[in-house]
Amino acid sequence: MAAIDKSLYELLIVESNDQSNSVDIRRGTVSIDYYEDIFSPTITAKIRVVNTGDSMPSDGGEYQSIYNGLPLRGGERVALKIKGNSDSNPGLDFSKSVEDYFYVSSITEVISESQRESFVLNLVSREAITNETVRVVKKYPVSTTIDISVRDILTEYLKTKKIGNIDKTQNSYGFIGNMRKPFTVLVWLASKGVPSSTSKDGTAGFVFFQTKEGFQFRSIDDLIMQQPKAEYYYSRVNESKNTKNNDLKILKYYTDKNQNLLEKLRLGTYSSHRMFYDPLTFQFTSPEEGTYSAEGSSGMKNLGQKLKLPKISSTNSKSLGETPTRILTQILDVGTMEPTVSKEINLDPTKYQSQSLTRYNLLFTQTVNMTVPLNTNLNAGDIIDCKFPKISNNEKEEYDQDQSGLYMIKELCHHFDTEASYTSMKLVRDTYGLYGTNNK
Repeated sequence: MAAIDKSLYELLIVESNDQSNSVDIRRGTVSIDYYEDIFSPTITAKIRVVNTGDSMPSDGGEYQSIYNGLPLRGGERVALKIKGNSDSNPGLDFSKSVEDYFYVSSITEVISESQRESFVLNLVSREAITNETVRVVKKYPVSTTIDISVRDILTEYLKTKKIGNIDKTQNSYGFIGNMRKPFTVLVWLASKGVPSSTSKDGTAGFVFFQTKEGFQFRSIDDLIMQQPKAEYYYSRVNESKNTKNNDLKILKYYTDKNQNLLEKLRLGTYSSHRMFYDPLTFQFTSPEEGTYSAEGSSGMKNLGQKLKLPKISSTNSKSLGETPTRILTQILDVGTMEPTVSKEINLDPTKYQSQSLTRYNLLFTQTVNMTVPLNTNLNAGDIIDCKFPKISNNEKEEYDQDQSGLYMIKELCHHFDTEASYTSMKLVRDTYGLYGTNNK
């Protein structure tokens, strides 16, 4: 079978809130969409259901609709298992244990007729619901590295065992939860992390998200340095009936964004000037430490070629990376957490603030939307190699050396319906070119 063929729904069971009733919705399921995003702390899914109103037995022995018979009110558990449609696709399995189940967050597009009903089940992971019921109150000492705090919040507050890759950070940070939700704290900590695997010039910036492999706290630099998970190509001609070739073919794509220079200058992506006020000495940090340039950061990892910026003007030899376009100010956190123990700065912002600002904004230099035959091996955060055609009047197909290359999967959707299965993705990368840090 080919990867684009329809998939088999092996298990689709919805349980009522009190687990007294359950119903198999495989026959009425029209489509399933499964989502991941590196900027979303939880996985989600949508199931579109159409049935004839004879799915649930009533007390009187007659059959009734799922919506009122189960009933569907939100919070129901859903066991989901989809069989892979080819040897290379393992499918999706969220049925091994209760901890893996999805939960109904809402029911939308409800249409009820005399002999027919349809609705959409919007699903989230169990941790998304737990996140709304607990608050982080704990105090984390200044000696605790950020990755340890992340792991503690996942286990102590979200009560989850679904922990994937938690990249180590070289910086420590003391803070108080202040009654904030776990996901809020975890996303906030991601912007402050500096990866321990990089050199002194390595760039700060983490992302916290969930995939089918569990919760991920990943350095963007470390994500960029991954080996490509797959290689896709675009061609107007099917290679043959050999499904292996066509499984790796790009069905359609378009460039959603291709640089926004003025926006990046306003955000200070390429260069920023930093001024930090020390409340103990009543002075600002020295001007020598105040300017950060993305162009001069030798430790920055890139998916494409090394960052090259244009000159300011024909009469000025400085590039945009040598001229700060944003001023960042902040009061240093000195002695706030443990005033009698240390007067050291709690997480020095000179080591992360400008770097994370540059890292996040550069990542969206180029954005491409792409659809391929189903590939359930792919996760958000993976790197893939894409070959896009060069536009020319030459009959010979050639690849574009600037647009082709390595991309990171920012978000993806695995779609399953009664006719086909495919994966749609939003891809991002920071620089242009076929050869970069990761594929020389």
